[in-house]
Amino acid sequence: MSLPTIAMLATGGTIAGRGSDPTRSTDYRPGMASVEELLEAVPGLENMVQIEAEQFSNLGSSGLTNQHLINMAKRLTEVLAQEHICGAIVTHGTDVLEETAYFLNISVKSAKPIVVTGSMRPSTAISADGPANILASVRTAIHPESVGRGVLVVLNDEIHAARDVTKSHAQRVHTFVSRELGPLGVLTGDRIDYYRTSQRQHTFDTPFDIMAVNQLPRVDLVTTHIDNDSVAIDAYLAAGAQGIVVAAAGGGATTPGMTPGLQRAAAAGVKIVLATRTGSGMVRGWNRGERQAIGAGTLNPYKARLLLSLALAHTQDSAIIQEWFNRF
Repeated sequence: MSLPTIAMLATGGTIAGRGSDPTRSTDYRPGMASVEELLEAVPGLENMVQIEAEQFSNLGSSGLTNQHLINMAKRLTEVLAQEHICGAIVTHGTDVLEETAYFLNISVKSAKPIVVTGSMRPSTAISADGPANILASVRTAIHPESVGRGVLVVLNDEIHAARDVTKSHAQRVHTFVSRELGPLGVLTGDRIDYYRTSQRQHTFDTPFDIMAVNQLPRVDLVTTHIDNDSVAIDAYLAAGAQGIVVAAAGGGATTPGMTPGLQRAAAAGVKIVLATRTGSGMVRGWNRGERQAIGAGTLNPYKARLLLSLALAHTQDSAIIQEWFNRF
């Protein structure tokens, strides 16, 4: 009986990091170990799966750019189109892992499982969590019930939907959570149990053609806080922003000082999206004459920025963009 074949793209991050000695779990250099070294740290994989691995990049995830995301989505689209490949794994730094996972979730046209994983401790640390997360990701990627569930984030023996998951702690290994909905499933040894399915459309069921996108329109992020004004909004407008996401207070509140800047941006054709800075909850769009805003729904500001960027690469119609926020 032949083993299933999966692709693996290594991008660097803590999972490929190295410290000066095993006691250092927070003082290390990310993106030092190669994809071959990552796989060598997981004994027994060769009895479970065939892996076609490649070093896509090797840097801390905070160094990723929009161009990296476009190239990664295109590469995964190409790889997963191969008949013998049944799924893919992306190893990634955890700092912006949720953003990459969500971008892949709305841009890669495939029902095959895509699993994004990382680690909170470098490869040289005592009790490094990277090898266990890779093993769990392999098991998830080849599991038949993982097909059609969108991009999955697997760490700490939990399986999360890319749309819902967020990093919640700067150091702990249980950092990734889906605050309101919980994980899709869990791993117990070699057993996988799925408990729910994401109801948002994703991957093969989105209108975005990533293969035709070579650059994402500029979309910037501003945060509501006490006594905030329009300085940042005007600066982004001058820099050529086509969209601005506001990490608003509560259910979408902005300060009076931000109002003139938002009006100037909207008058210039810039799309304004309101998300909540609270970490959970709903923000709806509104149209109040000169002030119009698209609601991010339950999408956090960082993922809203990516959806707006990809949306603007396809349309300038605010009604269509709002519909996409409602669906994805």
